[in-house]
Amino acid sequence: MLYTLLIYLDEKQFASLPAAEQNRVHQACGAWHEELVRSGHSRGANGLQPSALTATLRERDGRVVVTDGPFAETREILGGFELLECKDRTEAIAIARRFPALQAGATLELRPNVIGNECRAG
Repeated sequence: MLYTLLIYLDEKQFASLPAAEQNRVHQACGAWHEELVRSGHSRGANGLQPSALTATLRERDGRVVVTDGPFAETREILGGFELLECKDRTEAIAIARRFPALQAGATLELRPNVIGNECRAG
């Protein structure tokens, strides 16, 4: 089953960490991802650029409005994602629990993917 692990972080909180700690977290997350690749659990991943570079599009009154920024009702922004191939939800949660940036304040959302017209949650 394919799961998307959405990675949220508070940009200001992370930026307030010493550079050495930021580097440690990035390196630990890279090692975590590489282990997922080796074990066959990763189906792809991407980090995202800072939210200041975000554009949000919405349709209003029949026209598309483009605004700068994510404008979410939270300090946390989507920082990246990991696609996980797992036998079930329990395995996906076990993998997510090991994500190193949790210790640096990241929040994870684990969501089963829709395959075709069917949601294949385990």
